[in-house]
Amino acid sequence: MLAGWVLNLTPGPDVLYIISRSLRGGRRAGFAAIAGISAGCLVHVALASLGLGMLLATSATLFSAIKWIGAAYLLWVGVRLLRSKGGPDTLQEGVDATSGGAGSWWQVFAGGFLTNVLNPKVVLFFLAFLPQFIAPSVQNKPLAFAMLGLIFTVNALPITSMYVLLADRMRTSRWAARGMQWLDKVAGVLFIGFGVRLAMSARPMP
Repeated sequence: MLAGWVLNLTPGPDVLYIISRSLRGGRRAGFAAIAGISAGCLVHVALASLGLGMLLATSATLFSAIKWIGAAYLLWVGVRLLRSKGGPDTLQEGVDATSGGAGSWWQVFAGGFLTNVLNPKVVLFFLAFLPQFIAPSVQNKPLAFAMLGLIFTVNALPITSMYVLLADRMRTSRWAARGMQWLDKVAGVLFIGFGVRLAMSARPMP
């Protein structure tokens, strides 16, 4: 759990998505983003538990295909954020930068899910991280792996919820009201950077 918290504090596309959604749509949008990202993590855990994650780790073609799709999605999100007009939003009046249209909790959830599930390095992370906490004497290792993945996902909720609450509090400040346009530009640049970094990444050796 401590190792998971340290990793959850590390900024990445998921954290940036949660913070940006919370600043624009409040805590309910932030928690919708958390739900989408958590669902994506559970997909990766399930794939790794079933052995499909190992196929991804050993197949350069499959890894490259998912990598390029994920990188293209992150770049698209970044461009949409750069083109956004900014300004605070609500559920009815918000503009979801990941969809380019009227925002909804489902769109926020879907955006978080895609941000996570289209990153093939997440499943490789689980394959490298979780087995370290499985005792050699455990007989049903896939079940132990799945349980550890579930614990890791649930364990992240206090950290991600903290991001949501802090961002929601910041959105009521004068700085947030005046700086929302700059926030979109900075977030857009960061998402583009994450997309480029993913596109440039090489498949880890199995």
